[in-house]
Amino acid sequence: MTTGYVFHPEYLWHDTGTSAGVVLANPAAGIAPAVHIENPEAKRRVHELIHAPGLLGELMIIEPRRATVAELLRVHTEAYVQHIKTQSDLHGGGDAGDGYSPVGHGSYDIARLAAGGLIELVTAAVHGDITNGYALVRPPGHHATADAGMGFCLFNSIAVAARHAQAELGLARIAVVDWDAHHGNGTQAIFYDDPSVLTISLHQANCFPPDSGWTTENGVGEGAGYALNVPLPPGSGHAAYLHAMHQVVLPALNRFAPDLILLANGFDAGVFDPMARQMLTAASYREMTRLLIDAADRLCHGRLVAAHEGGYSPFYTPYCALAFLEELAATTTHVTDPLAVVVAGYAAEPLTPQQQAAIGEATQLVSRLHSRVTTS
Repeated sequence: MTTGYVFHPEYLWHDTGTSAGVVLANPAAGIAPAVHIENPEAKRRVHELIHAPGLLGELMIIEPRRATVAELLRVHTEAYVQHIKTQSDLHGGGDAGDGYSPVGHGSYDIARLAAGGLIELVTAAVHGDITNGYALVRPPGHHATADAGMGFCLFNSIAVAARHAQAELGLARIAVVDWDAHHGNGTQAIFYDDPSVLTISLHQANCFPPDSGWTTENGVGEGAGYALNVPLPPGSGHAAYLHAMHQVVLPALNRFAPDLILLANGFDAGVFDPMARQMLTAASYREMTRLLIDAADRLCHGRLVAAHEGGYSPFYTPYCALAFLEELAATTTHVTDPLAVVVAGYAAEPLTPQQQAAIGEATQLVSRLHSRVTTS
């Protein structure tokens, strides 16, 4: 088994500017300047923790390229692609669309490099050069819809890579698993009427975007049944996420039988993340990753390709990412989670009735997916 890895210094150069968390600094209104929450630090420390203990040497480095405009247009509208370019060309940068998603000067090309890096990783997996892979990219993408950026996301790299796999690599069925703490609304919207792409999102209920990602959002038209959401209550931890994996994600993947699994790999459900209130640990991500690897081995020749999404705790996200990548590469660095003792009790918390109810609603939808797949 060979694991591919995509990273480029330009990903760290996506400039989200001077903000106070997610809002623009405004001293007159009492908003003192600080840094934007989606800044390079957590991702830089992830790469350093991959490199320092020698794991980087066990991976196949895949060099990214910039996605072409034609590749972006398989997913995004021409007007939106031009909007990002126009904002990027401004000396001070601009915004992707919602007022909270900075486009730094030059970010258009960096976002193309993020999408193109994932394309190259998927291509290598389909050609058999690697078995699976991880793209440590910025900016993130899973909130970007066809015609709007939001939630710090510019181009939807997962969606662009999925369409590339179908249009250029001959794959028919793509599954997107999204365990970022926030609903993968952009990816869902892009494929909402498409039965060839199954989207599954595990996320904190009513976190971001507001009022998005409920179980009732299940696809429309030909795509009815091919969008699955598990909106978990705030505070859901290891037990709830593992139960959701076993009851919803794995059965849905088994019934859909994808040719490729793409993972929107957000680590912001981690216990110390400032942008959500979930309680996952590095051990949680390790175990969930193992389950996805087993599913990919059974269903699609091991083809599991992940794109980094959220994860905003610079001191804890790297340990979650390292656990994920160690499982992906079937190796160990012997670097342990320094906070494992502190968070051990969080991982052991049993399911609450509210968590069971949310997972149960999504489980009922999996059986409908089964009937649609078997009769198609």
